[in-house]
Amino acid sequence: MAQQKSRLPLILGLTAAGGVGYYLYAAGGDPKVAEKKFEHDAAAASSKARSSLPGQGKEAQKKGEEMASTVGAKFDSTVNDAKAKLSEADSKASAKMYEADKKIGQLKNDGTAKFDQVRKETENEFHDKIDKFDKTVERKTAEAKSGISSWFGFGK
Repeated sequence: MAQQKSRLPLILGLTAAGGVGYYLYAAGGDPKVAEKKFEHDAAAASSKARSSLPGQGKEAQKKGEEMASTVGAKFDSTVNDAKAKLSEADSKASAKMYEADKKIGQLKNDGTAKFDQVRKETENEFHDKIDKFDKTVERKTAEAKSGISSWFGFGK
């Protein structure tokens, strides 16, 4: 069985031809006048359709104000969130800086204390070596004196 063809194109074509015929008849057969009349009727129909559509005029203005209010509130909320996050990050950074400064001061004090300790130990070690050297020199000098004195008969 063959499929039936749609009659829609035929109906649309006949309607268009009828419309063209109407405007040409009303214009007395002049195509330019028919075109102007068609444009005038189309503009009037469009204007009438726009005014009868819901959401036009005051309704559209109210909806626009509501949308603007909603968008403004969302924008303000986003800005406030960003400011809060920035403030939080600033606080965290300040806390980290304070901790770092504190640690640097502590390390400085520890370093200074360690340096002083090593300096004192080195100084004590140096003085001990000098004292030991002095005692050795005195002892050797005393031995040498007694040896020289004994040559001349003054010593032991």
